[in-house]
Amino acid sequence: MLGPVTGRRKRVTLLRAALPCLALIAMASPLRAQTLTPDLLRPVAGGFLLRQDSPLRKISENTTDNPADPDVDGRRKDKNQPAPSRIGNIPKFGLPAANGAADAGFDSLNRTRKQPKFYPGQAKPKPSPGPGTPAPAADKGSTNPNGRGRISPPPSMTANRPPMPPSMAGTLDGQPPRKPLPVDTDPFGAVGDYAGSFLIKSAVELRGGYDTNPGRTTTPQGSGFWVVAPEFLAVSNWDRHALVADLRGSFTGYGNSLPPLVDGAISSAPTNIDRPDFTGHIDGRVDVTDFTHITSELRLRVATDNPGSPNIAAGLAKYPVYATFGSTVGLDQQFNRLDVAAGATFDRTVYQDSTLTDGSIASNADRAFNQYGGVGRVSYELTPGVKPFVEAEADSRFHDQYIDNSGYARNSTGGYAKGGTSFEFSRLLTGEIAVGFAERNYADPRLAQLSGLLTSSSLIWTATPLTTAKFNSTTSIDETVLPGVSGVLTHTYTFEVDHDLRRWLTAVGKFTYGTYDYQGDGRSDKTYSVEGDLIYKMTRNFWLTGTLRRDILDSNVPLASSASTVVMLGVRVQN
Repeated sequence: MLGPVTGRRKRVTLLRAALPCLALIAMASPLRAQTLTPDLLRPVAGGFLLRQDSPLRKISENTTDNPADPDVDGRRKDKNQPAPSRIGNIPKFGLPAANGAADAGFDSLNRTRKQPKFYPGQAKPKPSPGPGTPAPAADKGSTNPNGRGRISPPPSMTANRPPMPPSMAGTLDGQPPRKPLPVDTDPFGAVGDYAGSFLIKSAVELRGGYDTNPGRTTTPQGSGFWVVAPEFLAVSNWDRHALVADLRGSFTGYGNSLPPLVDGAISSAPTNIDRPDFTGHIDGRVDVTDFTHITSELRLRVATDNPGSPNIAAGLAKYPVYATFGSTVGLDQQFNRLDVAAGATFDRTVYQDSTLTDGSIASNADRAFNQYGGVGRVSYELTPGVKPFVEAEADSRFHDQYIDNSGYARNSTGGYAKGGTSFEFSRLLTGEIAVGFAERNYADPRLAQLSGLLTSSSLIWTATPLTTAKFNSTTSIDETVLPGVSGVLTHTYTFEVDHDLRRWLTAVGKFTYGTYDYQGDGRSDKTYSVEGDLIYKMTRNFWLTGTLRRDILDSNVPLASSASTVVMLGVRVQN
């Protein structure tokens, strides 16, 4: 009798052990469906899966297994291995994929490219905003300082220049960006020289011309004239404190003298009408702290009475010269946006004795006086461009002679109060404007109180890069020697337009209107002045100037009105 079959029992035992193992494997791995491809039923390696989904795909950039074979861009990874032999191989024509893409170009194989390396401080290019973005505009050539394109750039901006090292031109890779130089708004302005820590600019103008009525008399008599006008400007360049000296003067000489008698009467103008004119001031600032400053000013004014003024006595041989000099010392304190400034003022005015046509001397000591006063100003900065303020001033005038030559006591006290604002709107309109009231009371009861509206402004409007408009107005209470007249309330308004026809050619138009109110006798004068200038800037140091001006004095007093036309040509030398 045969025994039990041992082979079947072994197979059953093996099957019982394999089934649990297969069940555990199926539970541990996720189930995946096959992707249907065109090569699914073809016996091709990798035909059941897409190449990028195959877990057996190659992860290196090289598409061959041999490291000595060249990669897709035609370069071998191992430079020590010899190039593969082409004997017996089928030649391949064309270029491999992504050939010429370098390290940062487009690669159809979607391989990661090397990122460009930048030196420290080197400007990095901005990434593209995305598809559909228009290409950047092409360079349209050089532009002027205000950013507007030039229709026709000057030859100096497109001319060939000598080569410059990259380190000086600021184009060296890795070089920190250089701070741009300030824009030169006046390409023909004076450059100046440095003396220590001071920037010094100087100039002198020589002019000559003809005036149809230099004495501003009712019966005009013309005369040729010449003018010498020097200028000096010194500005400190200190980290703290400041000092500025601005000195400007002129002397006008005439070729002939005026007659002492006109129509059988004594002329109201001197026979010698030469006259000087000088205005200078030195301003200083001491920075005690960042918010506390001590300010000071020294000033000097040398001139004569204006031709045609009633203060000029008849029968003079020449104009008497007067000088006004003084100083102001003050303190400026800042409290965040609030600024408080106060100062004490002193001024003295002296007159030269008058020389008459008969050789006699007339004293002008009664016109000399001292003025003591104080001024205060409070301002608050609302915005960086708007700063309203309130200003007040009070002073007293004491004459060397208590009673003048006409028998009047002209010592007086007075002052003014005004309010306004300084502003700056996008640098197109800058300046200051204020309105107030001024008055003066005299020691002599026969002299009435002198008072009136006060206007003060200084505005600059940059209409276009080539056109600038300026407006200035001033108000002052001046002394007079007319009997019974308290003083002269003077208002002056000036409007000026500068237009650059070319960078080297500037046309200037100016209109001035003034009123002189002699309170006490009812006299009222009005002045009109229309002026046109043409400036030809040959170089930074040499200019040619031409001036045509018409002056009109209209008075309500008979035989006091006058008119004059002035023509001038000159040169200006500056540094």
